[in-house]
Amino acid sequence: MNAPRLEVDLDKITQNARLLVEELGENGITVTGVTKSCMGSVEVTKAMLRAGVNGLGDARIENIEAMRQQRIAAPIMLIRSPMLSQVERVVRHADISFNTELAVVRRLSAAAQLAERTHGVVLMVELGDLREGILPGDLVNAAREVLRLPNLVLTGIGTNLACHSGVAPDAANMADLSALADELEETLEVKLELVSGGNSANLDWALGAGRKGRVNHLRLGEAILLGRESLHRQPVDGLYTDAIALVAEVIESKIKPSLPWGTLGETAFDEGVTSMDRGDMARAILAIGEQDLDPDGLQPPEGLSILGASSDHLILNSGTHRLQVGGEVRFDVNYSALMRAMTSPFVHKAMVRGVKNKPGAVHSLHNRR
Repeated sequence: MNAPRLEVDLDKITQNARLLVEELGENGITVTGVTKSCMGSVEVTKAMLRAGVNGLGDARIENIEAMRQQRIAAPIMLIRSPMLSQVERVVRHADISFNTELAVVRRLSAAAQLAERTHGVVLMVELGDLREGILPGDLVNAAREVLRLPNLVLTGIGTNLACHSGVAPDAANMADLSALADELEETLEVKLELVSGGNSANLDWALGAGRKGRVNHLRLGEAILLGRESLHRQPVDGLYTDAIALVAEVIESKIKPSLPWGTLGETAFDEGVTSMDRGDMARAILAIGEQDLDPDGLQPPEGLSILGASSDHLILNSGTHRLQVGGEVRFDVNYSALMRAMTSPFVHKAMVRGVKNKPGAVHSLHNRR
C-alpha cells in the first residue's frame, strides 16, 4: 500500500458513534458528528450517519461544499462563525451556522433572502474559555436582532469550552447555559430547538450523574474518531481508540552515535536540542515530517521512541530493533496529528471496513457514571 498513509477503520467509527448516540440519547442529548478533522470525507461522514447522528458539523465551508457535492443530504451546521466573505456560500450549503457577531448575522439574512432560503442561527455564548461567544449580558439583545431579520431562524444557543483556555464543562457552567436558554425563551417568547453544550470535552459531565438541564446537543469529533474525551485525553470506556492509525515507511536504518558533533545552533524549526550520551543506537528515519503532521501527536509502538522531526523526516530510536528499509511503522495518533495528516496531500487516506469487535469495545458507557 501507499505510504505514508492514514488507515481509517470505518466500522470502528460507526460503532463509536452509535454507542455515544445511544448513551447520550438516554440523557436527552443528541449528537452532531464533527467532520472537520477528516476534511469532510464522504466515507467518514457516511460512517457517522450510519450510527444515527442527527447531523454533521464542520468548521470549513469548503468541507461542507465537498460533502454536498457527494450528495450528502443530512443537516449540516457550520460550527465556526462565518466569514463575511463567505456568507453566500454558507446559506447555500449549510443549514445552520454558529454566530457571535451581529454584522455577520445581518449579512447572512441578506444572503438568505437573495438565495430564497431560510438559514438557522445558533448564538454562541461566552462562558469563560475566552475563545468565541457573546457575553451573557448581551445575549437577549443579540437574539432579538436575529428574530427581527428575514429568512433567519433562531435555532438555539450554544457554548464552547476547553479549547482555548482549557475551562472544563461542568455542572455549574452547563447550568448557566440552561438558565440563559430559559431567560431567552421567557423574555422573547420563543422556543429554542438546540441548547448545544459543547464538544468531546463534555463527555465526563454528559455521561455522569446529575441533571443535564436544558442541554440537549453535543458536537463530537474526537470521541467518535479516536475514542477519547478531549479534556484529559482519556479513553472513553467502550469505544475504540484505534480506529485511525498513521503508517510510515522506513527510508534509513543505521547504527549512529547518540550525540551530535560540531557547533550546535537551532534546528529547522527554531528549537534547541538537548542530547544525552547513550552510546551508539539503532536509529531509523521515516518518510514523514512536520509538513505532514504534528510529530508530538504520534504514539509509536512499544520499543520505539521518537527522537525528533524535520520537514520531511521522522527520526526514531529503534532500541534493540533494527528496522528494515522499506518496512513500515504504525502509530496511534492524537487529534492534532490526525487533523494535520488529513490535510497533507502527501499522506494517503486508506478507508477499511469489516474489522471484528475486540473485547471491551462493545460494552455500555454506563460504568462511567
